[in-house]
Amino acid sequence: LKYDWPLAILFGFCTAMLGVTGFETSSNYIEEQQRGVFPKTLFNSWLIVFIMNPILCIVCMGVLDLNTLEAHHRDVLAKTAYDAGGKYFGLWISADAALVLAGSVLTAYVGVTGLVRRLALDRCLPQVLLAENRWRRTNHLIPITFFLLCTSLFVILQGRVRSLANVYTLSFLCVMALFAFGNMMLKYKRGRIRRPVRATWPTNVAALAAVLIALAGNVILAPGHLIYFIVYFAVIAGLTMVMFERIRLLKYFLYFVSQGPMHLQDRFAGVTQMAMDKIRSQKVVFFAKNDNLEVLNKAVSYVQSNELTKWLKVVYVYEDINDPMIQAIAENLRVIDRCFPKIVIDFVLVKGRFCPEVVAQLSTRLGVQRNFMFISCPGDRFPHDIGDFGGVRMITH
Repeated sequence: LKYDWPLAILFGFCTAMLGVTGFETSSNYIEEQQRGVFPKTLFNSWLIVFIMNPILCIVCMGVLDLNTLEAHHRDVLAKTAYDAGGKYFGLWISADAALVLAGSVLTAYVGVTGLVRRLALDRCLPQVLLAENRWRRTNHLIPITFFLLCTSLFVILQGRVRSLANVYTLSFLCVMALFAFGNMMLKYKRGRIRRPVRATWPTNVAALAAVLIALAGNVILAPGHLIYFIVYFAVIAGLTMVMFERIRLLKYFLYFVSQGPMHLQDRFAGVTQMAMDKIRSQKVVFFAKNDNLEVLNKAVSYVQSNELTKWLKVVYVYEDINDPMIQAIAENLRVIDRCFPKIVIDFVLVKGRFCPEVVAQLSTRLGVQRNFMFISCPGDRFPHDIGDFGGVRMITH
């Protein structure tokens, strides 16, 4: 063994964590699945990994020695099949691996297209990525950009498969750690949400600890590849931060232009101001459940601090025009409006019952996409599933 047996077991566990890859992409399809299918998908994937991976490892170790396994780390299954069943069995396994790889690449492009499109719709990434192909009506710039990023990494690492695998390992384990951390944050901040499956705190902590141990172990095994992960992460994170702070950056630019020669002011001041006004012209909607002044204040404060807008529409859905809540909300909004002079607050009344259909109709009527509509965290008795609202966000509890 290359290490003493305790370290060998630890590093074996760290490497084996990659065997669960695929779980991180399954969440991209949850909105397209029937209710109750997603937990079954996760369970079936886990069952296949739990059964197949140990069996494959035992078969490979039973057919090949450790030196051969190390020498054929790129095609270990094909080598095992070739030695155990002959040439044609090896070719069959190689062809099957090629098909699986093609499916994995296709899944990666589908997953990243959905992810980047959602981030662009939420204005976390540049809107230019939403440009559609006139022929197929697809967001062609997203897969092209993803291809260029992957190609650049392949060129930088000079096509070394093991190095590429190590960089992917860090990315995958960070995503899995964020799943566990995000679930813990939901339990703490949004504990009242109705959900069909509940993970206990010990389960979340154990999952996060296992992933962090695997992440640390893989960094120790290949520390030189950490720099590539950090560089690519910094580029994407930097782009996202620029999108979040672009109003502030434009203000700085406008200030420096105003201190310069008059011809620069004439050329750039008006364009910059128009760009800021266009960014902040996006309307957002908050559905008020009652006249709770604290919740209304939190909602307006959140919009002013986190959304690049100056226009908020507070919507109250009523069934009876004599509902006393209407007047109470209006009075509280007058108070809040004086506290937030930089944001325009409109009060909109909608007759009906709060449901996904009303939200969809209001989105069309007001011209506001549902990912720019906000609600407070619903309780356990809320009659609808959050996913039925098509992207409406929760901003208070």
